[in-house]
Amino acid sequence: MESLVKTAFPFIVYSIGILLAFQGVLMIVAYTVLAERKVLGWIQGRIGPNRVGPWGVLQPFADLLKFIFKEDLVPDKSTKFVYFLAPLVALTCALLPIVVYPFGPSITTINWREILPFGLGEGITELPMTIARIDVGVLFVLGITSVGVYGIALAGWSSNSKYSLMGGLRSSAQMISYELAMGASVIGVVMLAGTLDLNGIIFAQIHSPFRWFIIPQFIGFFVFLISAFAETNRVPFDLPEAETELVAGFHTEYSALKFALFFMAEYVNMFTVSVMATVLFLGGWYVPGLGQVLEPGSIPYALVSHIAFIGKICAFLFFYIWVRGTLPRFRFDQLMNFGWKFLLPLAIANVIITIVLVYFLNS
Repeated sequence: MESLVKTAFPFIVYSIGILLAFQGVLMIVAYTVLAERKVLGWIQGRIGPNRVGPWGVLQPFADLLKFIFKEDLVPDKSTKFVYFLAPLVALTCALLPIVVYPFGPSITTINWREILPFGLGEGITELPMTIARIDVGVLFVLGITSVGVYGIALAGWSSNSKYSLMGGLRSSAQMISYELAMGASVIGVVMLAGTLDLNGIIFAQIHSPFRWFIIPQFIGFFVFLISAFAETNRVPFDLPEAETELVAGFHTEYSALKFALFFMAEYVNMFTVSVMATVLFLGGWYVPGLGQVLEPGSIPYALVSHIAFIGKICAFLFFYIWVRGTLPRFRFDQLMNFGWKFLLPLAIANVIITIVLVYFLNS
């Protein structure tokens, strides 16, 4: 019995960690939708949702029930298998990066030998706030999120609709244009940190004289932020689903729960790029000076760091909402010209400047 428990213990621990992380992210996504509707209402002089629950806080659950029980319409001449597969691809690729996110510092002050039975606490010296720490976390996130565009492209092709097809083609072109600039904007941070590990990048900022990489990498941060809007198909770069031109773009023919999956994928992608911007440029969970007030490795230190991390992410999500309520949509030719003629050269110039900076810092 004891050997069986020891064998199953790591699997149980990782399962609980994955469940908590995914559930937490989905709750943030649900209430980001509510916050967007509220903030847009205030910007436009409206009240926003306020009927379902106190101050409308149960509106996301009401929307979910509506999607579940809504009639599911499938176009007669669509390619059925690909049509059903596309939203699953989009949501899966949006959710997968969660396993490498560092949500907070490790807790090292708990004596696990006294807490866990059957000797399970032997050899455990810390409780990490990351599900899986890999050496190439940055590449993992960029690679997985890049594959997400296949879900949109497949949805546009399989729906057998000219509006959906045009939205899928636009999304593919947009991804190619801005993925290069986004990748180039990350190179500067990687050179300063000397690692592709997300946790390593946070620790590099702790030991850096700049504390946060947004100071030496302000140009990279600007390029990353603009590219993030384009990568997530958000205003002013929401050309793949432009309502005034393409009805709803790639998801015109989707309804009920399949539409909800695309809807969730968009907001999870917003969360993903907000986490990446926080980790790469704002020190992740690190709060300058907190280690002088609270003991690093303690539960209070981890809790405050975690709250700070979520706060930084929420600031980026609010910026997403604010931009949607204030800026008009680009034309498609403007979108492409801006990506290739301005953003990509700026990202390459930032890489060159960073090479010079790293050379003088290390000499």
